[in-house]
Amino acid sequence: MSFFKKNNSQNLSIQEVFLKSEDFKQIQFVNEKTNKPFTLTYFSTLIDEKIFQENILSYLQNREFHTFEDIKKILPIQEVELIDDNKKLEEKLLNGDILLTFEAFKDEVLSIPCKKEYTRSMSVPEVEFSVVGPKEAFVESINQNINLIRKRLPIKELIIKEYEVGKLSKTRVAVLHIEGLTNEEDVKTIRQRIENIDFDHLNDSSYIEQIIADNTNSPFPQFLDTERPDRVTSILAQGKIAVLVDGSPHALIAPTTLVEFFGAFEDYFLNWMISSFFRLLRLFAVTFSILVTPMYVAVLTYHYEIIPQDLIGILVASRRQIPFPPILEVLILETTIELLREAGARLPTKVGQTIGIVGGIVIGTASVEAGLTSNVLLIFIALAALASFTTPVYKIGNTIRLMRFPFIILADIWGLLGIAIAFCVLLTHLLRLTSLGRPYLEPIYPLRISDFKDSIIRLPFYKQSKRPLYSRTNNVNRFSSNEAQKKKDIDE
Repeated sequence: MSFFKKNNSQNLSIQEVFLKSEDFKQIQFVNEKTNKPFTLTYFSTLIDEKIFQENILSYLQNREFHTFEDIKKILPIQEVELIDDNKKLEEKLLNGDILLTFEAFKDEVLSIPCKKEYTRSMSVPEVEFSVVGPKEAFVESINQNINLIRKRLPIKELIIKEYEVGKLSKTRVAVLHIEGLTNEEDVKTIRQRIENIDFDHLNDSSYIEQIIADNTNSPFPQFLDTERPDRVTSILAQGKIAVLVDGSPHALIAPTTLVEFFGAFEDYFLNWMISSFFRLLRLFAVTFSILVTPMYVAVLTYHYEIIPQDLIGILVASRRQIPFPPILEVLILETTIELLREAGARLPTKVGQTIGIVGGIVIGTASVEAGLTSNVLLIFIALAALASFTTPVYKIGNTIRLMRFPFIILADIWGLLGIAIAFCVLLTHLLRLTSLGRPYLEPIYPLRISDFKDSIIRLPFYKQSKRPLYSRTNNVNRFSSNEAQKKKDIDE
């Protein structure tokens, strides 16, 4: 029984195309009360079989009905609707609805929701794991992710706007913000960018990030990527915007700053002095990771005079039998470390851990004994690799890994001057970079002293009475700072 209207511009009708798929079903049943046949059309792989048998088919076979309105009344399912448009029929069918037709009404079709939701149970955050604090992470279902956020923010001001992106994938994308708090210009900007996306297939939130970023050619991420619902709700309360994508267990946060990528959400669960120490340690580790091997190349190539007399003998002895210049020596070890990282990430977990540990020890020891690299450089490379792992956000860690190579090459060409040039180029890029039009280096540039309370260091909560200035929220005040600083005696 064909219920799709003919379209002369197509060689095959929509129904003929569907019939090529094995999971496309079109079955005729009979109502036992009226003895009238009716036809159900659906994709067996998209519908929930339990709902189909218990809440749809059993009612249609055992309850009396004569019109579509009668069917709406007897079915214990909401959002049942009449449709006579080909495009909408196609969308409903591919979305997991069941289409019902019978002879009395050939031109109309009843759409019955029966979508099968495949979701995995919540697990512990893997990328942003914390020893203390909540242990919930997002999953691939956008409905479940929104539920996790609404559970933590049960307020009517939490606004969710959904879009359908991707010509082929028809992916659901949700933009979340708190009305009356979030800057309206930011909300309009990110909504417009998502509406203007012209792409065929979206698999993950990373696609959205790369398409709508302010500078798509920058290696620095301009959206904060997180798998923690507690982090999303905390940042929404600061007046920022979250983006969820169906099929992705990660949320995007904007606008963001460079400093935010070095702050783990676990910092808020620890004492402010300990959290501040960890943040400073991460920033030092990242700086060390980028500069230690370029400094080694520059000093051993051009600037022997700055090496202390007590150390120069050790360096000369370690390089006595090395046949390569410092630049090749560094590139060999750096490339080896990157290969071990990539191999460890792509292999199964247990095998990857073994490859990373055993491979690093064996290759490092063998290269030193073979006289290909010095033992001093091996220590520096190992420390640099270890320091790069301190970044709590995976994507900024990849950027740090990439940054080392331009510094190493320029250090070989011009020595310390080359490192200075590379640093100036990097700083210029960061000064020009923005996230939703907001400065990427805030609060360092432009300098905003008040925003330092939760950036490079974290001050006590009673000092954080105002939201970040760069977000330009409609309500700057979080709570009364005077009330927060009052100390009450135990007997009050």
